Amino acid sequence: MYNYIKINGLGLALAVMAMGCGRTTEADHVPEKQATSHTDTAFVQEYHEGFVVHKEIAAANDVRAIHLVAEEEVWIATGHGVYKKSKIARDWEQMLPEENIGPAYDLDSDASGKVWLASWDGVYAMENNALVKVPGPKPPIAKVLSTDEGVYAFGPYGIWLYSNNQWESKNFTNARSIRAVLSDKNGGLWLGTDIGLYHCKEEQTIAYQKNDDLISAYVKGLDFDEQGNLWVAGLGGVTIRNGDRVIDKKEPADGITNIHVNFVKKAPDGKMWAGTDYGITRFQPGESDYSVRLSQRWLRADEVRDIDFDAKGNAWVATADGVSVIRRKKMNLAEKADYFYDQLITRHVREPGIVARFKLEVPGDTSSIVADDDDNDGEYTAMYLAMESFRYAVTKSEEAKKRAKKAFDFLHLLREVTGRDGFFARTVVPINWDRPMHDMNRTYTERELAEAIIDNPRAKPVEVRWHPSADGKWLWKGDTSSDEFAGHFFGYYWYYFLVADEAEKKRIAAHVEQIMDHLLRNDFYLVGVDGKPTKWGVWSPKSLNDDPEWLPEKPLNSLEILSFLKFAHAITGKAAYQEAYIKLIKVHGYLENAKQLYTTNPAFETYFDIYMALYIYPPLINLEEDPELKAEYRKHLDQWFAKFKATQSPLLNFTYNLLTGETEELGASVFFLQDAPLSLVDWAIDNGRREDLHLVRSPILEEVQVNELRPPSEYRTMRWDRNPYLAVSGDPSQEKEPVYWLLPYWMGRYQQLIK
Repeated sequence: MYNYIKINGLGLALAVMAMGCGRTTEADHVPEKQATSHTDTAFVQEYHEGFVVHKEIAAANDVRAIHLVAEEEVWIATGHGVYKKSKIARDWEQMLPEENIGPAYDLDSDASGKVWLASWDGVYAMENNALVKVPGPKPPIAKVLSTDEGVYAFGPYGIWLYSNNQWESKNFTNARSIRAVLSDKNGGLWLGTDIGLYHCKEEQTIAYQKNDDLISAYVKGLDFDEQGNLWVAGLGGVTIRNGDRVIDKKEPADGITNIHVNFVKKAPDGKMWAGTDYGITRFQPGESDYSVRLSQRWLRADEVRDIDFDAKGNAWVATADGVSVIRRKKMNLAEKADYFYDQLITRHVREPGIVARFKLEVPGDTSSIVADDDDNDGEYTAMYLAMESFRYAVTKSEEAKKRAKKAFDFLHLLREVTGRDGFFARTVVPINWDRPMHDMNRTYTERELAEAIIDNPRAKPVEVRWHPSADGKWLWKGDTSSDEFAGHFFGYYWYYFLVADEAEKKRIAAHVEQIMDHLLRNDFYLVGVDGKPTKWGVWSPKSLNDDPEWLPEKPLNSLEILSFLKFAHAITGKAAYQEAYIKLIKVHGYLENAKQLYTTNPAFETYFDIYMALYIYPPLINLEEDPELKAEYRKHLDQWFAKFKATQSPLLNFTYNLLTGETEELGASVFFLQDAPLSLVDWAIDNGRREDLHLVRSPILEEVQVNELRPPSEYRTMRWDRNPYLAVSGDPSQEKEPVYWLLPYWMGRYQQLIK
């Protein structure tokens, strides 16, 4: 359908797609039809809580085993004895007298709830709120196990069963290097050792040590799955056995992140957790899919030694540097949006309305958050402006409208603060800003200039990046780039059509007019305070068509300037913009230039450009009236989506859906929104060390990446212009703003793809 409106006295047909795109008035708009949608129901959201056992004793954080007792207490065996805490407490209590503190190895509790400890100097049991040594077994003791027959103790010097208040020595024929123990629930024991797997009963001991019995004879973990199959973890992976048969294996090719597998445990939901020297892999028996938990987003340390589960399914993990809890709670997307929005407003807004990442003075410590400047403050505040615009369109919230206006006020200030007609800054800081800024003013020697020009003949070494405003309130940063320009216009577009009243529309139009007149006066260059084009603010045919050094930017920048002109003409009615638009297409071949964008040379391709294109499609798709041009843009959009939809980005998918009326990749979009972690710390993620993945140089040739796209809970906290395939990424000294999640969420809500 089409809505016809009058702007500045000119007739303008705005294509309003059936999915709700291109709203032109403040009236409610309901998409006419919806082929597919997601009803927002509860899902399991995981999040991490970490515990330092002792800040001053390193051995106390060397956790070897963990055990939950009656849902009230958490016990751990460490290199410095045994500690416990209540589940709701933060502090850990040492449970051994000073003279008995030493390496502890394992914990279990019997049917009465009594805790048993395997330690360097013997076996202990809990009596009258104190651990008391139970004489008998010869220390050291490696494992304890409560069974129907009694409590077993296992060590290099033997196996003992405690029953009827006395110890009985067992004479099983097994290796002494006992690493894992498990009751067979029928009076027998499974033992994992450095020499293989043993099944021990009074009448006989059977050893499984052959190459076709196990992936390797070095066994460290044992547990049964819900079907009664025995999972045997050790060097090389996990062997799955049923009776005397091997029925399956889990090796790096199947999802094991590291061949040193230290344990395997069945979770309450039936998943099998395999802990390794590099993270945890979770398997659903009988399925090929798996999920991974590693890095400080999920674990205090990547080397994991043991795990126990509480009744809610929360996983308590013993690591080489403390205790981690991977918690679970039910929430829906609306609740997750509320959580992220609260984080956004309370932690990521600084005056005069900038929405951006903040710095963590202590990496990973979210209590050490401080404001920080960024080259792209304008671009990312514009993304926030778009998000609030969609939120307002869905909810009609006056709060959303007010906050959208404040975001636009900041973008408007970026132009006004420079005092230069039509030129806008990257960002501002108060004149009394007491923190170092990025890219401080500097000078270049002739030698440094020579180096820069040899490295890049297009280089523009900028000595003065920060300038005081005329009113003395701000320092503003110059040398504004094309991505800032594209981001701003994306925000302007959605604010204009989804939020702005008539007075505000005139203000947006006047603002855009000054910016575009600047480009027209300067032959499509963004000219800075030095009277020269900024390093990246280049859309002129003289550079894009005539200078070979601009070949990499030629397709995208050609498409960008067409989008800017189309939007400016639509909201101002100024004929000069349409004339320039047509001239760039017909005389300078800018539409033909743009067609090269997705057949570009691999040396020129960057992940960043995917989202620069996303910013500029809406005006071209929605505002173009010429059928032939509109068809060309749609063909271009389809090519863009076909090439990049494998990234499973909800922002990419919902933008495409919004502009076409399709419902492509809805499942992938919803999965991303559900799986994305709650933590906004940009945790360092090294997927290059994972043995289930391989290092490659694709899809972007220049970067070291992994060979498959993993779920968002397994790669870095995203801004959408970052490559999700990167093998090594992240910077825990920063906390990212959650607009990356909130913008596609509200786009999906606006289209009623999420109900």
